[in-house]
Amino acid sequence: MSKNKDNKIMLTDEVIMSKIFIVRGQKVMLDRDLAELYEVETKVLKQAVRRNLDIFPEHFMFELTENEFKNLRSQFVTSSWGGQRYMPFVFKEHGILQLANVIRSPRARKMSVRIIEVFIKMREMLSAHTEILLKLEEIENKYTEHDDKIMLIFEYIKQLEQIKQEELDFQNRKKIGFKRNKDK
Repeated sequence: MSKNKDNKIMLTDEVIMSKIFIVRGQKVMLDRDLAELYEVETKVLKQAVRRNLDIFPEHFMFELTENEFKNLRSQFVTSSWGGQRYMPFVFKEHGILQLANVIRSPRARKMSVRIIEVFIKMREMLSAHTEILLKLEEIENKYTEHDDKIMLIFEYIKQLEQIKQEELDFQNRKKIGFKRNKDK
């Protein structure tokens, strides 16, 4: 993590995105990852949150259940979790902003802005992909509708061919019964 001349934190979007997980259908970041980015100990971060729980409602931050923690931990090839005694806190976008206010370090404020920029970029990308998917679905529905109409046309053609064949069969059949001299 380096800084440029504007004292802005230079961290690639990919590094931050790699620390964003989906838990309970929400994009969240773990307390340990935020502590690393803010350059504070996880213990200090959690203490600050516990002292200020009134400004961290459930829709800002929540503590993982043991099952959620096991599922999340199983996604990592190597375990760097150590002997964790408490379940981690996870922070949603608004919780990350609030956390920077609680930590009160210039690094935390700047890093939270950078993280929020990545969240915004992810939302924009998702929105663009959603629009593309909707257009593709619209095209697919149109082609499906065309396919149905084409299949119906083929069905009509088959029926016409069948009727034509029956007429030919009727005309070509050998006539039976009494024959007059004119019919021969």
